[in-house]
Amino acid sequence: MTIEDFLYLRIIPPNILLNLRVIFLVVSLLLLAGIIFFLKKSSWLNTMYISDVQAFLGAKTSLDRKYDKIWSKIKKRLERNSESEWKVAIIEADGFLNKILEKMGYQGESLGERLQKLDTVTLPSIQEAWQAHKFRNNIVHDPDFKVNREEAENTIRFYEKALRDLNILS
Repeated sequence: MTIEDFLYLRIIPPNILLNLRVIFLVVSLLLLAGIIFFLKKSSWLNTMYISDVQAFLGAKTSLDRKYDKIWSKIKKRLERNSESEWKVAIIEADGFLNKILEKMGYQGESLGERLQKLDTVTLPSIQEAWQAHKFRNNIVHDPDFKVNREEAENTIRFYEKALRDLNILS
């Protein structure tokens, strides 16, 4: 005699057992749907699996697209014919590099402190990054500091090179 035969004959009548099976099936399906829903809403699944598959296949991840979008906004400021826009582009690029280094785990209160922790192996364009950061400091600390388009483009190019060396921009 099997367990199922025992349950049918001794403890639970067959009609109640069938009802219990249906109820447990419905509850299981609802729980499965909830798990799927919350996995899609959270970034865990993307972080653990999808981004690796996309990187393997050469597709851009959502984080890559986000960084590219931020960078394109910064570069669009250079297209405007305004010194203040060029200054803002440089300040934003500095902040962007600072945020990236912070997310990568480099400790420090400012970009300067984080850059001190890097070397040419980690960031081959460290000298350009320092030059760009110093130029940004001149803009921030001296309200009369003048910037021309060529200087702004060179400074943004230095930041871009550093971000490419860190594999942030493609």
